[in-house]
Amino acid sequence: MIRLAESLNVWASPQFKAVLKREIEALPVDQLPLQQGLKVGSHVLDDKCSVLVLSVADAGELIRVRIGVLYNGIIAGCSCADDPTPVEPVNEYCELWLAFDKQTGVAIFTPAE
Repeated sequence: MIRLAESLNVWASPQFKAVLKREIEALPVDQLPLQQGLKVGSHVLDDKCSVLVLSVADAGELIRVRIGVLYNGIIAGCSCADDPTPVEPVNEYCELWLAFDKQTGVAIFTPAE
């Protein structure tokens, strides 16, 4: 369960977007549904990601946020000695919806399609 307590504390203030960005970027990338957003690579790397807060909406008991995530993937080959697959990271981008409970700070991320 992901809780964004700092962001909840500054909801409806000018600092909300900056705090939310910082809190999401501090999460391990495996807690975000980035694998589904891969366009070039086949696996998400454990590198840090960069978050863009695209929109924020008050939806009653929830805060709905659309974010863009810049992260790295890799094209995984078979690891054979003669495998020509490149091993350099590839830049990836996907957009996610964040449903954020105003009472508990619990956040649920889903791919935006």
